[in-house]
Amino acid sequence: MPNEYSIALSKLIKELSLHEFYLPCSPDTVLIRSANVNRPGIELNGYYEYFDPERINLLGKAEFSMLSSFPKEKRTEAVRQLIEKRPPAIIITRGLQPDDVMMEAAKEFEVPLLGSNEPTSSLSAALVGTLSVDLAPRVTRHGVLVEVYGEGILLVGDSGVGKSETAIEIIKRGHRLIADDAVEIRRVSNKTLLGSAPENIRHFIELRGIGIINARRIFGIGAVKMEEKIDLCINMEIWDSSKVYDRMGLDTEYTEILGVQVPVITIPVKPGRNTAVIIEVAAMNHRQKKMGYNAAKELLTNLGMDVDSIPTANTKRELEI
Repeated sequence: MPNEYSIALSKLIKELSLHEFYLPCSPDTVLIRSANVNRPGIELNGYYEYFDPERINLLGKAEFSMLSSFPKEKRTEAVRQLIEKRPPAIIITRGLQPDDVMMEAAKEFEVPLLGSNEPTSSLSAALVGTLSVDLAPRVTRHGVLVEVYGEGILLVGDSGVGKSETAIEIIKRGHRLIADDAVEIRRVSNKTLLGSAPENIRHFIELRGIGIINARRIFGIGAVKMEEKIDLCINMEIWDSSKVYDRMGLDTEYTEILGVQVPVITIPVKPGRNTAVIIEVAAMNHRQKKMGYNAAKELLTNLGMDVDSIPTANTKRELEI
């Protein structure tokens, strides 16, 4: 059974600058578990067949206008019927004010009633964005996550291969650290993974022979970042002279994390190789490929070869991360 995550209502109040009309208890104890929100126009007309009581409900200008068109008795019944379903919270947008019926029903059924000065669509987008990140499926994996030229690079490999040392060199070259040793990965959409560091080890790096350092304290605030999408996974391994490494870049490998495919390249590590520079080049080359340019294909074309006739492979790679 998948883990169920939640976010406290107090966090939403703070991040979205909501104001309180009525709170039956501390917002720290009110937990939101659905990343979806609802504008209950059809419900206010009496249709509750697919109503989800786990969703936050937004009432904006359209809903208030519709309620004002109802006779008094129907308006009271519509408001009470919605609130008695006990959604986790109701947010009134555009600076609108709840009437006495709405306030009385909220108090009777102990439903938090909040307000915002934002337009309904803007608040809905911000709310869904926040909930999608905080309630996203997640997994923690061993590795290092850095941002290089705007690309989120997840470094994986056996312990002692040099991931943390490479991260230090990457930071010194002007890029940023997101997480060392443990990377918390969240699937915020069907195509996007977002990586961050667990809060208790954020900005810390372990260097064998030196110990624990704080990258933010040593290199400054510009050397770290709270979170970053994962664009590329680099598998670092000790150079094996008996192994044939990719020298063209026509074939592609990928791994799956939380059901999302992430491109993978393997970089062999040995004395004399500047791994940080190689990772910089890998990040820029990956960005070019995303933009439709492949240097290997251009070279083969210049040599008079038919690139389309060359077989290529797209292979899934199981990484122990």
